[in-house]
Amino acid sequence: MKKSFFLLFPLFGFALSSCDYLNGFLSSLAGDFFPTSSESSVSSSSSSLEESSEIEISSSSLSYVEGEMASVSIHFLELGNQYTGDCIYIKAGENDILIDAGSRKGSAATIAAYLQDGTRGGDYVSDGKLEYVIATHAHQDHIAGFVGNQKGETRDGIMYQFKVDNLIDFSYYDTGSKVFDNTKVTYEEADGLTQIYEDYLDARNFLIASGTNWKTAGQLFEEGTTVFPLGPGVELDLLYNFFYDHTSADVKELEPGFSKSGFSNQNDCSVSVLLRQGSRSFLFTGDSEEYAEHSLVKYNDLPEVDLFKCGHHGSYTASGEELLSVIKPKSVVACCCAGNDEYASDPKHSFPAQEAIDRIAEYTDDFYVTTLGSWDDGSHYEPMNGNVVFAYDRSGALAKSFSHNDLKLKDTAWFKENRECPDPWKEETA
Repeated sequence: MKKSFFLLFPLFGFALSSCDYLNGFLSSLAGDFFPTSSESSVSSSSSSLEESSEIEISSSSLSYVEGEMASVSIHFLELGNQYTGDCIYIKAGENDILIDAGSRKGSAATIAAYLQDGTRGGDYVSDGKLEYVIATHAHQDHIAGFVGNQKGETRDGIMYQFKVDNLIDFSYYDTGSKVFDNTKVTYEEADGLTQIYEDYLDARNFLIASGTNWKTAGQLFEEGTTVFPLGPGVELDLLYNFFYDHTSADVKELEPGFSKSGFSNQNDCSVSVLLRQGSRSFLFTGDSEEYAEHSLVKYNDLPEVDLFKCGHHGSYTASGEELLSVIKPKSVVACCCAGNDEYASDPKHSFPAQEAIDRIAEYTDDFYVTTLGSWDDGSHYEPMNGNVVFAYDRSGALAKSFSHNDLKLKDTAWFKENRECPDPWKEETA
């Protein structure tokens, strides 16, 4: 049994759905958050911080008929600069979903242009509304495009340009030495953290004032609202992460051998979701590293996945064997600027790192990368695969498309010059 760390969250202009242990009190306050969502169960023996509870994650009960499902397309976006960042757009039936919006404030213009451009064969966000936005964690390379730039009275951030029905974000800004509760941190408290986090809070408050429903992943798990239907045979499942309702100070409760000093600053707070279309599954884990990946495996009934958004841009600290051995991905896409020194002091640890490649190679060679950088010239960038799209029609048939080329990572000149080919890929080539 693990110690409960549940918090009694305040109301922010909308009513909380009732939790098991708050029934009777909050039920009188009315209101369902995300009314299109179904609920999965999270059992708690008590709301007391001193008493114990056990998280129980219910498996999805998705029902579908092959050939009659909603179509799904998953877009991994290039972000228009030499910096690594995540931005994944998903069209699921009539729903528009955006997971993160890195890498710099200037990326907002690139992202908005993509979402509003119907010339690519789809009517992306034709109504100017995103049904779901997910901000996985507080790092710049995941939230800067939500904020965007301001010119006079005009702000071009995604959170200012688009109407957003539902916003899901992270529970904590956890530095390891200090912890800020993202449900109630004030602008003044955020001062001294990072400017981009302060700016994100402003953008979030703008959305809330405009009518957006907002909850953290931790709040949604307290309610039991973790499954979001998106059309026939399609749903988005919020996966449980220990760091939705625990901080780095509690890490030994996840596993006795883990240490607070090993906690990955912000990354392990990442919101993780599983998109399902019929029997197909697609996994997005933000920048989750060892501790969060362990939590995902420990507390969730993870399936083998058709597509995996490479953890932490292909860092050697993510996409670990514990997770990969369970999900056994058929395809992998890394959102990064391959080979540059932005987050690495050693070329072999530039994204995607040799260690991550070696682990992934045991399961698939269907590995793509959005952007190519340069170790010697930090300002250089060009497409590797460019915008990568995996589109599944109503029968689940897959069509891949790329704005630049369709080369697998192992077949690119950069890979041949900068990485060692893993044995499984050598065997396939032979």
